[in-house]
Amino acid sequence: MTSKKIIQSLVLTLSLLLSQTVLAGGLATEKLTTFLQSVITFKAQFEQVVLGPEGEVIETAQGEFILERPGKFRWDYHNPYPQKIVADGLRIWFYDVDLEQVTVMPQQEALMDTPAALLSGETLPDEKYQVSELRSDDGYEWVELVPKGADSNFQSVRFAFDNDSLRQMIMRDSFDQYTRLTFSDTSENNQLDEKTFIFVPPEGVDVVGDSEL
Repeated sequence: MTSKKIIQSLVLTLSLLLSQTVLAGGLATEKLTTFLQSVITFKAQFEQVVLGPEGEVIETAQGEFILERPGKFRWDYHNPYPQKIVADGLRIWFYDVDLEQVTVMPQQEALMDTPAALLSGETLPDEKYQVSELRSDDGYEWVELVPKGADSNFQSVRFAFDNDSLRQMIMRDSFDQYTRLTFSDTSENNQLDEKTFIFVPPEGVDVVGDSEL
C-alpha cells in the first residue's frame, strides 16, 4: 500500500479520535465520547484489511499503532512489507524500508485533503457529521459518522467498542472500498517513551521533502 493511500484511509479516522467533541446519543455514542474525552494515549496491535466493493480482499497488513493526543501518532507496519508513518505534530514521515526512501511533509499539508481536515486535536464540528448508532449482534457497540458535505472523499466511518476499549474502525471511501482496522492488546493512558514520535531517517536512505520546519 502506498504512503498516499495509507494517509487517506487512516488519517481521517485519527482526526476523529484526536478530537474532543461531545456527541449526544445512546450507549455506543457515549462510549465514543468517553474515549475522545478521556484517552490521551492509546497503543495497540492492529490488523488492516482493505476490501473491494464486492467484499473481495485487496490487501492485508499487520503492525502496531500508537496515538498521543493532540496530533501525534505512528503506524509501524510489520507485514507484509515494513513501513513506518510517524506524525510528530509538525511533520509526517513516511518510511518505506524496502525502497530505502523517506518522504517528509508538513503535517498540515499532508492532511489538507482529508475530510476531517487537520490533526488539531481540538474540535470536531458536530454539524459536519450525521451520527447514528448501529444495531449489531457481534457483541460490540457500533457508532457511525457520515459526512454531510457532498465534497467529502469518504462515505462513512464506523467505530466499534466493547466494555474495555476501541476494537474496530471501518472506513468506506468514495470508491466503495472498505478499510477495516481491528485492534488487539490495547492499552490506554500509559506513559510513552519520549522518543516515540521522534523519527530520524536511517543513514544512507533517500529523503524526499523538507525535514526542517
